Amino acid sequence: MRGSLITKFAKFGIVGASGAVIDFGLTALCKGILGVPELLANAIGFTVAATSNYFLNRVWTWKSTSKDVGIEYAKFFFVSLIGLGLNSLIVFLLKDISIVPRFFDTTLDWDFWVAKVIATAIVMVWNFLANNFFTFRKKQS
Repeated sequence: MRGSLITKFAKFGIVGASGAVIDFGLTALCKGILGVPELLANAIGFTVAATSNYFLNRVWTWKSTSKDVGIEYAKFFFVSLIGLGLNSLIVFLLKDISIVPRFFDTTLDWDFWVAKVIATAIVMVWNFLANNFFTFRKKQS
C-alpha cells in the first residue's frame, strides 16, 4: 500500500505540473494581457487546471473505472474548490508581505507569483490527500 501511495503521489505531481502550466499560463494571460483582477485570474487558472487534472488523474493516477463519472468529477471539483479557497487565501495573505527583495524588477509583481508558488505547493498536498481518500477511494466490497 505504501509504495502504491508514493507512486500515486508521484503521478499526481506530474499531472499537477501539467496543471500548473495551464494554471500559471491562463492566470498570466488573464491578469497580464486581459486585465482581469488578480484573484479572479487566479480562480480562472486554477479551475481550468483542476478540470484538466481530473481527467488525467482519473485515467492515469487512480485508473478509475467508476461508472459514476459525474459524481466522481463533482467530488474532484469540490475538493478543488476547497483547494481554490485555500490557494486564494494563501496568495492574499502572502502577496503583500514583500517576500522578494526589492532589487528585483517590481513591474513583474514578484510577490504575487512567489505567493502563488507557495500556495500551489501547500494546496497540492491537500488535493492529493482529499482525492485519494475521498474522490477516488475504492468502495469496500
